[in-house]
Amino acid sequence: MSRALNLLVAGLRHLVRPRLQRVKGPEEARASFERTARLVFQTPPYLCHIADRAGLDRIRCGPCTPGKIILYFHGGGYIAGSSKSHAAMLGRLSRLSGLEVCAPDYPLAPEHPAPAAFDAAVAAWAHLIASGYAPSDVVIGGDSAGGGLALALLSHLCRAGTPPAALFAMSPWCDLTLSGESLTRNADRDPFLPVARIRELVDYVVPAGMQPADPRVSPLFAAFPDCPPVLLQYGETEILFDDCRRMAEHLRVSGAEVSEYLHPTAPHVWHLFDGWIPEARRSLCDIAYFARMNL
Repeated sequence: MSRALNLLVAGLRHLVRPRLQRVKGPEEARASFERTARLVFQTPPYLCHIADRAGLDRIRCGPCTPGKIILYFHGGGYIAGSSKSHAAMLGRLSRLSGLEVCAPDYPLAPEHPAPAAFDAAVAAWAHLIASGYAPSDVVIGGDSAGGGLALALLSHLCRAGTPPAALFAMSPWCDLTLSGESLTRNADRDPFLPVARIRELVDYVVPAGMQPADPRVSPLFAAFPDCPPVLLQYGETEILFDDCRRMAEHLRVSGAEVSEYLHPTAPHVWHLFDGWIPEARRSLCDIAYFARMNL
């Protein structure tokens, strides 16, 4: 573990997690997320935003392979985050992979509870296909809640017989029933996410009349017939550790080829800190290689 990662973990534990424990509602969470992104996440040079007629933000950084693309869903607990908050990391991923990244701004809870994000993900996929991409031209990705959303979309596409080339997810949130033992076991070890707020988050996302086990929000309970290759990256100290571990097992039982990378101490979605910790760049390089090799 690098000295930079040690310092980051200490800063998250003593400064950021206490602030997350005090944040008042989704609006404050969104403002804090975007402000942090502007101040902390380092944008690579030559990053270019392109908005198409459907409002889907495309990010590219340097030369990109034509006709191939990453469809990426940002994290933020379904209540925060945007293509702009994740632009620095996605620009670096574009640079490393030589691929354009399509990053939809899906509707956020509680104003737009589930399945609004899932419906938007399906619509984003349909837009790419209508634009001329074949399913085999697209790698799907996401982090945290966006990683869960990506996996929910993957299940939908596998069941429809139109799976993408592959999928990668960083620290995905896969189980809104909150049945993972790591929510308790890692409650004090996770330097970033306060487990005390996660039930409140589920209440924002899942409306009355919808079950938290619905596969559109909890892909741990979804079906994945004829699933393409999947890469999962997550940390051993995360409260979502068991979400990720069980998701990998479930995909393997479904017949998928699953690659896992577990970091012993890195925080939730450490990839966002590219430019600050070497572990972020190494993990993004691995994802870029995975995406290229499957397109």
